[in-house]
Amino acid sequence: MKRDIFQAIADPTRRAILVLISSTALTPNAIAQKFNTTRQAVSKHIKILNECELLEEKKAGREIYYQLKIDKMKEVDQWLEQFKQIWEKRFDQLDQILINLKAKENEN
Repeated sequence: MKRDIFQAIADPTRRAILVLISSTALTPNAIAQKFNTTRQAVSKHIKILNECELLEEKKAGREIYYQLKIDKMKEVDQWLEQFKQIWEKRFDQLDQILINLKAKENEN
């Protein structure tokens, strides 16, 4: 079952897992050691992240290592882009207001 990527990143623990494995591949046990929760709870988070195709699995012997599939995060970036454009436009408008206010102060 494929889940929605936004469902996966809505949870703070899953976001923390993504940050943790963004630079290095880790086993589920290594990931679980970084959290104050059970190995089973971390496994459920990993399962959801995996169903959203945010993880890359690498097997080494009996161990499975998980690493972030950074390309999959492009979906999130593309969705956020619309808001970035709105923010930038509003900041530009604010800049213009401040410039106008400063000009009026200098006139007086």
